[in-house]
Amino acid sequence: MRQIVLDTETTGLEWKKGNRVVEIGCVELIERRPSGRTWQQYIHPEREFEPGAQEVTGLTLEFLADKPKFAEIADAFLDFVRDAELIIHNAAFDVGFLDYELSLLGPQYGRLRDHVAGVEDSLLMARQRFPGQRNSLDALCRRLGVDNTHRQLHGALLDSQLLAEVYLALTSGQSEIGFGAPATEEEGTGGAAAAFAATVLDPAQRPRVRVADDELAAHAARIEAIRKKAGRCLWDPA
Repeated sequence: MRQIVLDTETTGLEWKKGNRVVEIGCVELIERRPSGRTWQQYIHPEREFEPGAQEVTGLTLEFLADKPKFAEIADAFLDFVRDAELIIHNAAFDVGFLDYELSLLGPQYGRLRDHVAGVEDSLLMARQRFPGQRNSLDALCRRLGVDNTHRQLHGALLDSQLLAEVYLALTSGQSEIGFGAPATEEEGTGGAAAAFAATVLDPAQRPRVRVADDELAAHAARIEAIRKKAGRCLWDPA
């Protein structure tokens, strides 16, 4: 099974206003383990940033001035993601931008989903597992024990690496994720997944929660009030 964890950075929040992609970052997973292959590209957007967008990424038009345009890297990008399942946080955002970029190249490029096996939205998965809670990438890193202290700005490759760790922890508590090994310059930075996995797997390191007597009494009183109002509750013996 081949999966690509993907993230983009853009000049603004809406592609419908003509905003463009300025960075793409991808991390490859094979059988749910990092293969060591990554793909990252800065892109000249051919337009200005919207107010506030540069502060999020730290990118500037001056930095991007000598970078290739999307038309020049589109084939290389599609070759890297082809036939893989994409893992994207808030997939509608990134897929919308990439579909827009492909549409500017002509109908022969189709849409992103025409080139991949499918798209999994990790934000929707997180909302199902943690309803009513914040499920941003930073919030999930904190909740799942993924070290994101080196994330001062949004960067597509770094965010993809963090999301890969979050996704594997979110879906299975993978025993050995593999981002702990030293990374080459081409592969980008690593993560703290191995330490996280060790903590998850070692029962001695898991936090132990003890409920106070007054909390137990309050819980029992609440259950009894529900039972009286409902007549019979599903958790009661038949």
